[in-house]
Amino acid sequence: MLDYGKEAEAYDATRGGEARAGAAADAALGLVPADASRLLDVACGTGIVTRRLAADRPGLQVTGCDLTAGMARMAAARLPGAILLADSRRLPFSDGTFDAVTSIWLLHLLEDPAEVRAVVAECARVLRPGGVYVTTVDKAAAHDVGSDIDSVMAPRPRRPARDACATVAAHAAEHGLLPAGRASFVGLGQGRSPRRTIADLRRGWFTVLPPGDPRTETYADRLATLPDQDRPRPDPRFTLRCFRRPEAG
Repeated sequence: MLDYGKEAEAYDATRGGEARAGAAADAALGLVPADASRLLDVACGTGIVTRRLAADRPGLQVTGCDLTAGMARMAAARLPGAILLADSRRLPFSDGTFDAVTSIWLLHLLEDPAEVRAVVAECARVLRPGGVYVTTVDKAAAHDVGSDIDSVMAPRPRRPARDACATVAAHAAEHGLLPAGRASFVGLGQGRSPRRTIADLRRGWFTVLPPGDPRTETYADRLATLPDQDRPRPDPRFTLRCFRRPEAG
């Protein structure tokens, strides 16, 4: 896994910046009830989406939390007084604190399936009756856009998707959450070019192909033969799922 403390400073610029953040926030808020008053953004990273959630829904009190100190510092600069350093597997909030909880681009990062279950359980625990949990699912699949890059990379080894939609839905159901909608948004500015994909390979972004592995260089060599090395291919399209805690009684 990447060192997100070291990634913090360059994180936004390499992942679509404000355009992607705005698209993510807009799609997430479309699944949050209009009368929600308190929202928790779990694993908020640099706070670029968290700030948009707050700005785009006046009157919504938004809190963010992240496990990585470097990320949390950047988020705190964007939303002073609203960011906590916290582990999403053990949230420091009482049961039923929030009307909505979001986790954008979190579950796919977790190595152990038990950690995914723990995060979903915590997000469910801090929801009040009638509250909603909104999360991205199937993140890796979003980048398969049918391009020539995808054709080259198709045979690569992959780890099981920790954020598979069916898996997340099953965990949500275990903790009393019911399906309540879905949405999608475009990862603006994240379309991959061959040259950028080669750089990502060598940085370890493809988690089962570590830097220096001979297989990594084999894929890099194949990508280097593609035309238009600096032309981005289509942007990914990310999926959000929403789950609701039923009203008491």
